[in-house]
Amino acid sequence: MRSATETAYTVALNLSLQYKQTQSLVITPRLRQAIKLLQYSHTEMVAHVEEQLLENPTLEAVPHTEHGEGLGDGGLRDKAAADRDDRIEQQNGAETNVDWEKFLQHMSDRGPGLASGSLGGTIHDDLPPIETNLTYGESLADHLLFQLHMMRMHDDEYRAAEAIVHNLDHRGYLGCSLEEIIEETGVDEDLANDALELVQTLDPPGCGARDLGECLIFQARQAYPEDDMFERILGQHLGNLERKNYAAISRDLDLELEDVIEYHKMIQELEPHPGRAFVSEEPRYIEPDLYVQKINDEWIVLLNEEGMPELKISGYYRKILEGASKEDKDYLIEKLKGAEFLIKSIHKRRRTIRRVMESILKFQRDFFDHGVQGLRPLVLQDVADDIDVHMSTVSRATTNKYVHTPHGIVDLKFFFSSGVRQDAGGDMAAEAIKERIRSLVADENPKKPLSDQALAKKLSEDGVRVARRTVAKYREALGILSSSKRKQVF
Repeated sequence: MRSATETAYTVALNLSLQYKQTQSLVITPRLRQAIKLLQYSHTEMVAHVEEQLLENPTLEAVPHTEHGEGLGDGGLRDKAAADRDDRIEQQNGAETNVDWEKFLQHMSDRGPGLASGSLGGTIHDDLPPIETNLTYGESLADHLLFQLHMMRMHDDEYRAAEAIVHNLDHRGYLGCSLEEIIEETGVDEDLANDALELVQTLDPPGCGARDLGECLIFQARQAYPEDDMFERILGQHLGNLERKNYAAISRDLDLELEDVIEYHKMIQELEPHPGRAFVSEEPRYIEPDLYVQKINDEWIVLLNEEGMPELKISGYYRKILEGASKEDKDYLIEKLKGAEFLIKSIHKRRRTIRRVMESILKFQRDFFDHGVQGLRPLVLQDVADDIDVHMSTVSRATTNKYVHTPHGIVDLKFFFSSGVRQDAGGDMAAEAIKERIRSLVADENPKKPLSDQALAKKLSEDGVRVARRTVAKYREALGILSSSKRKQVF
């Protein structure tokens, strides 16, 4: 038997070269560009094409193709047929790569004859850009600071008041504590309180408040200076007002029930967000990416091409390439390849979006025929299986896309909805149930609003089985208040 010290170990190190074949997905810059194009909305796509026309000298727009055609019955059908023919001719962006060296040599052999582009200007070229002519509305801070400038006050008090104004949120409420104002400005507590009270007297009334109750109290003091009952109601019973628990307010403040209701009416005329008038939110304009219209009992899907020009490879640079240096030639060939890829990507994007919409139309035919009530459950995988693409492609094709339908302009994601199992068999789309809840609430007696349980019962009577908690979830998603808050006493 050997001891541990007598045991010998042999270690063999073999160094060798081995070949191993593996597959991996590499996202090239151009593949990334194609994926990005699919996610663009129509407006974003038009802006991207305009940008590429400026950046890529070998890319140019076909004249008179940047405006969409009318959507009359005949024009719509003709345009749809032309789109189908165009899809066949373009082979939907098939990977038919061009050897630009041979192509340019072939163009050179054909001789001159291609028209060059014009670089002429217009009478408007010397005008300043439109951005310099835009005007912007006055902000809440500007409005309040202007009033402070008109007042006589100590420099420290003005500095504290200015800090308070700059710390108001979009509602007009003070978004920080008074201690932070003191720390920021270096003034004492009494001076900071004086500055806050000064800001709270400015127009619009209610600015500088720390919460809703304080905001309404400031306004009530100005509107009804002789009546302190507003301050007592708002200071002690704001929660009861929200719940419309008038009886509790009446008992505690020794008021008649009718008087409490009358006070509530006047309080509702006050502004809970005094800074609302100064919030300058830019409107978001939605331009549909697709149109779906019924022509002679046939639904037709048409892409919105308004503002989107047809692109082509420019022939102007053939002359430049003939006498260009190697560096210039390499640069232009790279731009030519980029232009070719962009044109193919645009055609492929059009085809994918159209196929997705046609598949949605097939699944959601009842929606287009009857409205939201006909919406059926649908998931991305259903459409992906139908048109034989990956689910991520369907997701990208429906992102930020809108379709114009007979029932309004809707987001493509609207058509994808989970289902609720029904007793009679099959599923019902959640959006269809939400629409029924919205309709029931719109038709209810405002003095006797329907509770969630009552809504669930009415839906059950119509053949829609849904739990009370599901009704509550859908109601909240629709932005509908609970029955106690919807109740109208007056």
